[in-house]
Amino acid sequence: MKMQAMRAAVLAALFPLVIAGCSASSVAAQPAAAPAATASAAVRGPGFDFTQLAKEEGPAVVNISVTKEVATQMPQLDPNDPFYQFFRRFQGQAPRQAERGIGSGFIVSPDGYILTNAHVVDGVKEVHVKLTDRREFTAKVVGTDPKTDVALIKIDAKNLPTVRVGSAKNVEVGQWVVAMGSPFGFENSLTAGVVSAKSRSLPGDGYVPFIQTDVAVNPGNSGGPLFDMNGNVIGINSQIYSRSGGYMGVSFAIPIDVALHVKDELARSGHVTRGRIGVAIQSVNQSLAQSFGLPKPAGALVSAVADASPAARAGVRPGDVILAWNGTPIDDSAELPGLVADTAPGKHATMKVWRNGAEQTLGVTVGNMADEKTASAQDANPDANSGKLGLLVQQSEQGLVVAGASGAAARAGVQEGDVILAVNNQPVKSVEQLRRLVDKAGKHVALLVQREDAKVYVPVDLG
Repeated sequence: MKMQAMRAAVLAALFPLVIAGCSASSVAAQPAAAPAATASAAVRGPGFDFTQLAKEEGPAVVNISVTKEVATQMPQLDPNDPFYQFFRRFQGQAPRQAERGIGSGFIVSPDGYILTNAHVVDGVKEVHVKLTDRREFTAKVVGTDPKTDVALIKIDAKNLPTVRVGSAKNVEVGQWVVAMGSPFGFENSLTAGVVSAKSRSLPGDGYVPFIQTDVAVNPGNSGGPLFDMNGNVIGINSQIYSRSGGYMGVSFAIPIDVALHVKDELARSGHVTRGRIGVAIQSVNQSLAQSFGLPKPAGALVSAVADASPAARAGVRPGDVILAWNGTPIDDSAELPGLVADTAPGKHATMKVWRNGAEQTLGVTVGNMADEKTASAQDANPDANSGKLGLLVQQSEQGLVVAGASGAAARAGVQEGDVILAVNNQPVKSVEQLRRLVDKAGKHVALLVQREDAKVYVPVDLG
């Protein structure tokens, strides 16, 4: 009897918890679960309703359809085929066919200026814009900027609804955001999610500190707006990370501040002029920070300086860590390219750099991106052997070429074929010098290596 009574008491105590986890309708009937329901409502709050945002901002979001001409693929024939010579004669005169595409955009001025993605309208023959009131227009492409994937187009209309433009500067990870657009051609679709990360740097997109979200974005959403909960545009939906071609929970938006700067230049001249100083940079992790004596991992580490570039004339050296640009702190290396690009060529700028364990300020006159050359490879020197790095190096005309990597170097990612140029910013001229510098480096060492066409710092933990 005692055992049965005890079992009944345990079940009675646990029963409300089981019900609360099964269905929302059961929660209301259980007093014990009421606080949880109240807490849930408090977390969601009135801001969870997007209907007002959709009504107010939706009319300024447009559907874009484009037509471009592409060459018809010529048949691949065997050289012995009787038609081979015939098709070969007309290889350069292949017929062209129309290819259609879709995208999104949003109206930024009552007289018809619309922002979208460059990849939506770049190189197309015709651009058609459809409004939510079903009016349709043929648009003119004012200009495109592939480096930021921003484009400005215009339709001939007056008194159009416009979006409210905000800023991405105060965006916080975890805040709710809303995307509008035409995924797969389904016009005026709304999806919601949260900001997953800020200042994301993507391959080939060094001038955009992307906003990462988990908002459902699919083909056709490109160029559409990303709103905050106050109905302000904070970004342009641009890319997704996907292994299937569709949404997988990782979406990227161009900050509206970047897009507006591009828009103004496109409206003024049809193209964008950017500043450049001629450096290659990489991010600073904990190991690199320790190697260079930085108090924390921050800034943009200079891995190469182009010959005769503004940076070279200003005295910037490989191994410098740029901590601030014109007074703006650089927390992540992805922030620097945009700041430099937004500085007009010919303007004077100041950089706070970390060099040899101390801060110093350098002045630089910004150049024009089109006028700059890429950084050239530095010459190194010398011969063979290993050490506590775990490297086997060989002498060549290029320098100390890695013939094999094991131990600490292999764990750090040093690869066969890398050329060792410097150790903790000390140029390496011989194997003996390499050993000597590593021996006195302590637990961390930063190797500057030439890898194919790029120079990169590799932090090695020697334990």
